Amino acid sequence: MSKEQIRASVREGRTVLGIEFGSTRIKAVLTDENHTPIASGAHDWENRLENGVWTYRLEDIWTGLQDSYQKMAADVMEKYGEELTTIGAIGFSAMMHGYMAFDEKGELLTPFRTWRNTITEKAASVLSGEFHFNIPQRWSIAHLYQAVLNGEEHVAKITFLSTLACYIHWKLTGEKVAGIGEASGMFPIDSATKDYDETMAARFDAMLEEYHYPWKLRDILPKVLVAGEPAGKLTEEGAGLLDVSGKLKAGIPLCPPEGDAGTGMAATKSVAVRTGNVSAGTSVFAMIVLEKALSNMYPEIDMVTTPSGDPVAMVHCNNCTSDLNAWVNLFDEFASCFGVKADKNELFSVLYQKAMEGDKDCGGLMAYNYFSGEPVTGFEEGRPMFLRRPDSCFTLANFMRTHLYSSLATLKIGLDILLKEEDVQIDTVTGHGGLFKTEGVGQSILAAAMNAPISVMETAGEGGAWGIALLAAYMLYKKEGQGLDAYLEEKVFADMEVKTLQPDPADVAGFDTFTARYEDCLAAERAAVNSLAM
Repeated sequence: MSKEQIRASVREGRTVLGIEFGSTRIKAVLTDENHTPIASGAHDWENRLENGVWTYRLEDIWTGLQDSYQKMAADVMEKYGEELTTIGAIGFSAMMHGYMAFDEKGELLTPFRTWRNTITEKAASVLSGEFHFNIPQRWSIAHLYQAVLNGEEHVAKITFLSTLACYIHWKLTGEKVAGIGEASGMFPIDSATKDYDETMAARFDAMLEEYHYPWKLRDILPKVLVAGEPAGKLTEEGAGLLDVSGKLKAGIPLCPPEGDAGTGMAATKSVAVRTGNVSAGTSVFAMIVLEKALSNMYPEIDMVTTPSGDPVAMVHCNNCTSDLNAWVNLFDEFASCFGVKADKNELFSVLYQKAMEGDKDCGGLMAYNYFSGEPVTGFEEGRPMFLRRPDSCFTLANFMRTHLYSSLATLKIGLDILLKEEDVQIDTVTGHGGLFKTEGVGQSILAAAMNAPISVMETAGEGGAWGIALLAAYMLYKKEGQGLDAYLEEKVFADMEVKTLQPDPADVAGFDTFTARYEDCLAAERAAVNSLAM
């Protein structure tokens, strides 16, 4: 579209806004009618470890939301000379799972417990056994039941149990709803009914009868909506919360709030059967849309859904690039000691490219990127760690390759269950997120980990904010009876450039060797956790 056409779209409210709360960045992306990003704004933030709990404070949430929106609106003004006063549709997304419990006055009863916490082992184990369905520690229902087991007084006062995305949506629209993909990370979903699993919900209520709480589970969970359904409109109060300048008008329709898994599927056109995507940033997860049920329940595999409610096998790992980023920051600090001010993006690119010169098995080096616990490998806490033998080939290339492998090693352990034990068939896998910004590097490492061709789109860096904008656009523009997969194929990705990389057999063999060594050395990581107290 020409600049004048974009100006008209902005004036006439034919744009779509997507805002996603990632682990370290809140990003707002405004798109035109062709789903092309035309403006953006971002706010950096960090979770806090307070009293043993990973959390974000409410004031951080609203400060970050408002800052990212203001920067996006300023970007619109700078590029097109137009004030943003109305928008065609809005969508909100955030990190899935976690625990936000509110009382009848809308007050938060206990600090927000994020997905990163691994403090619900007992609850997750009991619920998995009762439901015969894997309930991971980070799921909202695991946090709720752990609070019950802990005898926490606030549980009796709960009137609404929310995730971060649902909370923001509620405050801006007054609607207590969740997109089905987001809801599937709170409580198991029945894909046939597109709602919470009724049998499991009844079982949970029976488990709580002895506590005599004044609520049943469905009373406090958000209503489930599928992609394309309207999810309320921006209220006057909500408009003021979003745009502190007061210029944004109320009445804008919102799509169902979704989690980062759902937006990742939308942003990579991975919502159809036998498609998959890998999102790699602070955490890393793979989503594979299944054509048939798995033969067994696996603690390493979560069963969630697409934004349309189709079953998805998810391998989620708490840790991905945090340790890698920390090492790059160290190299940046080293360069500054010599008066060299390196561009951070260029520094990442140079070090990533250097890794490609390393030995296929990393030359005997080993690293664990566990900033927090990692349920896939059975860790409640983590300690970032690098180790090597005296005779290991200790070069910069091997060092960087080791940390890239480490970023995906735990994911590979989980994916091997799907690919090797369950023989799950995948036609396409798309990578997106920060790990794939340096062309060809993250892509080739993931291809080696999965022994499968990996595609990266030109929008790989746009991430979940663009993905939730696509879901909002689908609600706004879809034809009668048009499924999400068809809409994405026909309206969004038809002319999208896609780069596909085939796995190198030598890389695959090297990653397999590294993974075997990685599993053997987990005892060293366990010793570090036990010996180095927080």
